[in-house]
Amino acid sequence: MATIKVQQVKSRIHAPKRQKATLDTMGLKKLNQVVELEDNASTRGLIQAVHHLVKVLD
Repeated sequence: MATIKVQQVKSRIHAPKRQKATLDTMGLKKLNQVVELEDNASTRGLIQAVHHLVKVLD
């Protein structure tokens, strides 16, 4: 299955608890960290929930 690389580009300090939990679920703990996730509907939903904190890499 295809994968997506996601990078955290903004700090999670002032984000609500729910958005911090979403970043944890995606495996993003540090700024500029890159993780590779499966490309499916649930992952796309997680990305949409924190789209202002992350960037999808090619």
